[in-house]
Amino acid sequence: MQLEVNVVDAFTDTVFKGNSAAVIITDSWLDVELMQSIAFENNLSETAFIVSDDKGVYHIRWFSPFTEIDFCGHATLASAFVLFKKNPTLKTIKFSAKAVGILTIVQMDNGKIQMDFPNRMPEKVNNIPDSLLAGLSITPVEVYQNAQAYFVIYDSESDVLNVLRDNEALKQLAPLDVVVTCQSESDKYDFISRYFWPANGGDEDPVTGSAHTGLAPLWAERLGKNELVAHQASKRGGVLDCMVKSDRVLISGNAVQYLTGFITVEE
Repeated sequence: MQLEVNVVDAFTDTVFKGNSAAVIITDSWLDVELMQSIAFENNLSETAFIVSDDKGVYHIRWFSPFTEIDFCGHATLASAFVLFKKNPTLKTIKFSAKAVGILTIVQMDNGKIQMDFPNRMPEKVNNIPDSLLAGLSITPVEVYQNAQAYFVIYDSESDVLNVLRDNEALKQLAPLDVVVTCQSESDKYDFISRYFWPANGGDEDPVTGSAHTGLAPLWAERLGKNELVAHQASKRGGVLDCMVKSDRVLISGNAVQYLTGFITVEE
């Protein structure tokens, strides 16, 4: 069996930047073990699998090399990019995912793709886990938590950029990952972040759209503004436009095609 695979760099307009995701569209779901094996072989942050229904809704599942992920922003952006490219008359896409419900995706006039996600505002943690303290070389100023991750607040960009992690310690926080973040010291961005996920995917994720459903409302409250520009300060880097609207967070970004090809697997 041959399957078309598209690899897209998300949250960037430059190849080799942002976060790469593979996108595979099929008529029906592949076996879960096969989807996981493909994601492992791809060895990208995520591989997205898409199946459409007779109502025009695209059902989407995301797999890291190690496990199925409840919610992935950059692979959603990559998937929408592929679908819009295949269907130039489309302006809006409906994705459906078990953990986050219906996601409305819009092709904007400026070329960016806007995604409508649930607001997953984190709550302050008063008793910081020992594994989190042991797993980071710089002591947090504050820590917040939502269903996805711990959000570690630092005072300066140098702390965010230079913090070292102990993956074995951070794995003890599973199933939660770790975001480190601070207010930006540049006029170009409102806040910056990095994302560590040794428990679920790898060392450091290049750009994490799902994390910004927690980061955006957190910084919107701290900065007193609902429209923010975020920079994920990984080696590859990425830029996300965020808008906080009550119980939703709109996240927009660019994407660029890297590869289109075919993989061969046994049926």
